[in-house]
Amino acid sequence: MWTAPNLLTLSRIVALPALVALLWWPQWEAGYLAAFVLYCAMGITDYFDGYLARAQGAVSRLGVFLDPIADKIMVAAVILMLVGTRFEDRAIITGIHLIAALIILLREIAVSGLREFLGGIQVSVPVSRLAKWKTTFQMVALGALILGGALPSFGVIALGALPAIGVVKLIGLTTLWAAAVLTLITGWDYLRVGLKHMD
Repeated sequence: MWTAPNLLTLSRIVALPALVALLWWPQWEAGYLAAFVLYCAMGITDYFDGYLARAQGAVSRLGVFLDPIADKIMVAAVILMLVGTRFEDRAIITGIHLIAALIILLREIAVSGLREFLGGIQVSVPVSRLAKWKTTFQMVALGALILGGALPSFGVIALGALPAIGVVKLIGLTTLWAAAVLTLITGWDYLRVGLKHMD
């Protein structure tokens, strides 16, 4: 049970309160920089827990259960903290970009429910290559948005009539929308598989 992959997965869950605490004050740029470092470390453990589990033949039921949960609660927590309704003037994700964040959150909930249903009838849904790209864009987006909060004035550009924006934040919002589009496509793929097994 307490294998290296499982301990790495648990480390992401244990580190989550610290990540939330560092993201709590959007005006605290040093805190956001520390949050970016912690977020990157959590992302690295996400890669290595899966790699070690496969390389060591240590795939366990606990790991299969915990890994997607650790990923989903990390993504959900970061998105909610970046919305930052506590300090609207310093929120990282605002306006129309909330739609992209909402799409990602709703898909995570829907796919979790669908996987639970399919698991109950002994049907597994393999992760597609497109879903892996979705995860990559999603992780890059959230990391860039956290870093954008740490470096709000870095590479500020003006896009016509739109408000000026830091280049790091712009990368984050662009990849967030890319993740949202892939989220809709892969979510529909999962739903199609699920519908085939429903009465």
